[in-house]
Amino acid sequence: MMTFSEALMRPENTPYDRLKALGIMLPEAPPPIANFVTHVQEGKLLFLSGQGPTENDGSLHTGKVGADVDVETAYGHARLTGINLIAVMHAALGDLGRVRRVVKLLGMVNAASDFSDHPSVINGCSDLFIDIFGERGVHARSAVGHGSLPGQITVEIEAIVAID
Repeated sequence: MMTFSEALMRPENTPYDRLKALGIMLPEAPPPIANFVTHVQEGKLLFLSGQGPTENDGSLHTGKVGADVDVETAYGHARLTGINLIAVMHAALGDLGRVRRVVKLLGMVNAASDFSDHPSVINGCSDLFIDIFGERGVHARSAVGHGSLPGQITVEIEAIVAID
């Protein structure tokens, strides 16, 4: 008998099928918070500006990971940030089927000075991308800590995506 994860990763399933199976509805792509755009396409690469853990109502998850936010909660914030990045991909490309490969993520964690588990937090986004894009979602990545992030959000993640 096939597990849910195995069924989800069947090659005939599209990213939209996988989103639906996971109960994820893509929000509108969050707008930029300053003087920049959400994405830039250069040739066959799509560069996504940093996104944060923004809920559909516009509220943000804030706090210092390792002080007032635990790793499990911050993992969820990174997953939400990944959903927002996928929403930007959809808005930019019109079809997530055009994603040939997630090339690179840069994950930034608003962390207490003694926090050291940044990779476990950013796994929230990485795991989501693999769930949605399968092998095309496996990527290179950096996960780093910062003393602060805009608006004191818990995480910010940017991505580079190869497209068809």
